[in-house]
Amino acid sequence: MAEQEITSATARVKNVRIAPRKARLVIDLIRGKNAAEALAMLQFTPRAGSPIIAKALKSAIANAEHNFDLDAQNLFVSEAFVNEGPTLKRFRPRAKGSASPINKRTSSITVVVSEKN
Repeated sequence: MAEQEITSATARVKNVRIAPRKARLVIDLIRGKNAAEALAMLQFTPRAGSPIIAKALKSAIANAEHNFDLDAQNLFVSEAFVNEGPTLKRFRPRAKGSASPINKRTSSITVVVSEKN
């Protein structure tokens, strides 16, 4: 049985205090892009999720270089997705002694970088 060469590295960020819907707007920009190009795009994207996703992407690139000896110039974002994390449930006082719920949503961000063949 021939040994398979690993050509991808993963980074996960869990329980980030940003709504998944907002994070998905940013993650859709970088999916399929070259790693360096994706980092540049995130640096100039004026959205709240950009620094968090940039940090995850840098981590995935570092994992690829350190753990699997992959070349940073040949990396691209093969997979990038945002899943919903646990929701913090809070209540806001309203009129006549009632209360309305506030859901503070969290995200779980996964970025996978692969080497171009």
